[in-house]
Amino acid sequence: MTDVFLPHDLDELWSLLNTKPEAVLYAGGTDLLVKRRSGLIDPPSLVCLERIQELKGIRQYGDWIFVGALTTHSQLLCHPIIKNDYQVLNQAIAVLGSPPVRNMGTIGGNIVTASPAGDTLAPWYVLDAEIEIRSQSTSRRVPISSFIVGPGQVDLRPGEILAGVWTKSPQVFHIQHYEKIGRRNALACSVVSMAALMNISEDNYISEIRLAWGSVGPTVMRFREIENFLVGRPLTPKGLEDAIRKVQQSVIPIDDIRASANYRREVAGRLLLRLIGYTPYR
Repeated sequence: MTDVFLPHDLDELWSLLNTKPEAVLYAGGTDLLVKRRSGLIDPPSLVCLERIQELKGIRQYGDWIFVGALTTHSQLLCHPIIKNDYQVLNQAIAVLGSPPVRNMGTIGGNIVTASPAGDTLAPWYVLDAEIEIRSQSTSRRVPISSFIVGPGQVDLRPGEILAGVWTKSPQVFHIQHYEKIGRRNALACSVVSMAALMNISEDNYISEIRLAWGSVGPTVMRFREIENFLVGRPLTPKGLEDAIRKVQQSVIPIDDIRASANYRREVAGRLLLRLIGYTPYR
């Protein structure tokens, strides 16, 4: 039988982790409890974090915001800062799972699960998000691209927790876009996803762009060389042709039950064409 503990604050949590270092932490449990029910994991004890208020909510500090790890997807989706300023993240959360999953699942859980198909991950990558990691005695911040090291693998040391996410406002970008391709229109795990932040000039040339793809490699993939290549190019099908090929040559997808590697490769490049619809200069 698995013991379940519910600390009320961080002091209680640190005490538990000192006495039960083998315990597995969770919040909404939308991933972990499914694995446990399926027999994929059988931890000796569980620590539920849902009562720790210090790790909840969204707080603004100048150009930065901090999103507590225990903030649910539904709370993010309806928060005015996320709705108004972080549309790329808002768009991703809107197609994440079902309402019950969004009500229970937390942003920290989605990140720690480290699935290449995680809906919020590509937006966090283009937002240059930083992960705050805490232990009883220390705190550190690392880029999300360093925190996620592989499928289901993150840079958390014994006694550490993911406390939240820091990111700067993307308001300097006039265009924010997220799209995922799945096997159906709702409640689908992504086959390919793409997040983008972009500015264009009045004559329809790309002046700045950030791009990240999900489900096309072991982690979210961002290609700075392709971003640099696109700057100064017209936002037209012809102007994107070479970049599409570069994306298709750079991604490293796999075949699985949801899609073939070739399909993912083709779609990953062609998702760039979706950006054309954002400009009237066509």
